Formats: sequence, structure tokens, C-alpha cells
Amino acid sequence: MRYLLRRLGIYLLAIWAAVTINFFLPRIAGGNPAKDVYYRLASLGPVSPATLKALEIEFGSNTTDPLWVQYFEYLNNLLHGNLGVSVTFFPSTVTSVIAQDIPWTLVLLSVSLLISFALGTLIGIYMAWRRGSALDAMLSSTMMFCYSIFYPWLALLAVYFLAFKPGWFPFSDGYNAASTSPGLNFAFISDAAYHAILPAATLVVSTVAGWMLTMRNSMITTLSEDYVLMARAKGLTSRRVMFAYAARNAILPSMTGLAIAIGAIVGGQFLVEVVFSYPGIGYALVQGISNQDYFLTDGILLMVIVATVLVNFVVDLLYVIFDPRTRQERGG
Repeated sequence: MRYLLRRLGIYLLAIWAAVTINFFLPRIAGGNPAKDVYYRLASLGPVSPATLKALEIEFGSNTTDPLWVQYFEYLNNLLHGNLGVSVTFFPSTVTSVIAQDIPWTLVLLSVSLLISFALGTLIGIYMAWRRGSALDAMLSSTMMFCYSIFYPWLALLAVYFLAFKPGWFPFSDGYNAASTSPGLNFAFISDAAYHAILPAATLVVSTVAGWMLTMRNSMITTLSEDYVLMARAKGLTSRRVMFAYAARNAILPSMTGLAIAIGAIVGGQFLVEVVFSYPGIGYALVQGISNQDYFLTDGILLMVIVATVLVNFVVDLLYVIFDPRTRQERGG
């Protein structure tokens, strides 16, 4: 319990640091989001000067309060879920934009991550068990090639050779807006799944090699342990030795690596969403950066940081639960 409380304190400190950096970044960058929206409206037709004043009040850019007062107001707004108003999707709030886009990203990330983790782990177990064989050498070389592929480059290849050229898959959007409307019905779910095949496959191919290599190396080390040799000497079946004795302990480093890799996978998914114009928060983030939408950019980055910290804490909990040795060492 003391270990978990200490880890929780570290993660809370990391979240506070992220929130503080998020507060100062837009103010260091400068600019006036109210003027950006005002000029955009003025390009569409006559706009009164009073509109600029109203926009400055809306975006909070007319304040004369000291910086420390603004900081505590910012913290109060965060606690109430107020991340500001988006310039890109004005007059929508940042919270509403994230709430609209986050389900797409969560579904794509969770499905691709679970598939790549499970597939990579199983392949790594089998390769370690058959280490030194021709199949092990062939799979290791293939996986190393996949591991070195850059996410956007693979996504561009998938778009050109599987979507644009033959027309087998869609290469933009999350669903066909002309034929289906969002809702919990079979037509929409099947159409959304069809649009997600290529982005998900790109993420799986790009990440499965990392899990495979981690599991293979850990499994090879575990197979030389005394308790595994004893299980073999007792005449247990190969499947039972491989999964119940070796793989059960060899998977622990992969669980730790899962938390560390979340940030890199999320960053790669953002790039994949941009290539496929997938309606997730990665695509919204790029739009926010292009339009100098500091509120939207900071809101998305803060959400990603907090989510990554929470995932790390959950993995710490799982590690303590699944590894009795760790529980005994840290409980003392």
C-alpha cells in the first residue's frame, strides 16, 4: 500500500506539472484567439467592433488580472471541466469537441492495441519455444523490418495500394455520411468498422513486432530458470510448461512496457488519423495546431498526458497483483 501511495503521489505531481505547462504555453506563444475568430467572421461579411469585445470576453483575452490569479482561475476551470472555447470549431467548447472525437480514437486505439499485444505476445512465446529454428529466423527478420517502419509511411502505402488504387477500402473519414447516420445500429457500426480496418491494420503491423521481440527475449530468459527445468523434468506437457510456467512470468516485462509504449502508440495513432482523415482527436489536434487554436491543442495534449499517467498507474497495480515477489518486496 505504501508503494502504491508513493506512486500515486508521483503521478499526481506529473499531472500538476502538465497542467502548469499547459497554462503557460499559450501565454508564452502570444497571439489573440479572439482576433483570429473576429477576422474570420469579418471575411464573411460586416462585423461590428462590439463583436471583438464580446469575443475577447468569451476567450478570456481581455483580462488584466495578475498571472497567478489567472493560474488559479485556470485550475478552477479545469476542475469544472471548462477547457475554453475552440477557435477552429467556434462556437463549440473544447470539451464538446473532445467528447465528440474521443470515442473514435478510443475504439481505434483499444482494438488495435489489444490485437497487436495479444498477437505479438503469442508469436513471441512460440518463437522463444522454437528458438534457433528456420521459422524463428524468418519471423525475427520480418518482425524487425515491421518494427522499423514509420507509422505515416506505412499508412500512406496502405492508402495507395489498398484503398486509392484498387478501391478495396475507404481512405478517408470514419463513416459514409451520405448513406449512414451515427447511432447504435448495425448499418452505422458495420460502416464505421469498415472504415477503421486500414487505420487499425496499420497500427497493428507497426506495433506487433515490439511486443513480439519483448516477449521472445523475456521468454528465452525465463525458459532457463530452475522452476521451468523442474517442470520439464516432472514430465509435464510442453503446452503446460510453456504457458503455465514460462509465459506467466515472462509476460511481466511486457506489461511494464505496455505503459511505457502507450505514449508512442498514441503519437503514432495521431499521425495515422491525419493520413486517413480519421475523425479522432489526433486529426482535431492537427487542425488546432494549423489554426493556432491554443485552447483545443492544450486541451487535447492535457487529456493525453492524464490518460497516459492513469494507464501507468493501472499497470503498476496489475504488476503488484500478478507478481507476488514484487508485492512481498514492496510491502516490507
